[in-house]
Amino acid sequence: MKPKTIVTLILIALAIVIVIQNSEMVTVQLFFWKIMMSRIIFLVGLLVVGFSLGFLVAKMTQK
Repeated sequence: MKPKTIVTLILIALAIVIVIQNSEMVTVQLFFWKIMMSRIIFLVGLLVVGFSLGFLVAKMTQK
């Protein structure tokens, strides 16, 4: 197995552990809006955005 794959699997496992341990409700305030949601949903959303941005940057710099 490639080292890059191992590191990716470890990061995904850590992300899953962090998300599972944070299940309480939080209030997110963005400008004038207040949104109350589960911290799990918030963290998963941030993880998806972070991985997507990282993937896009990696693809753009491969040229």
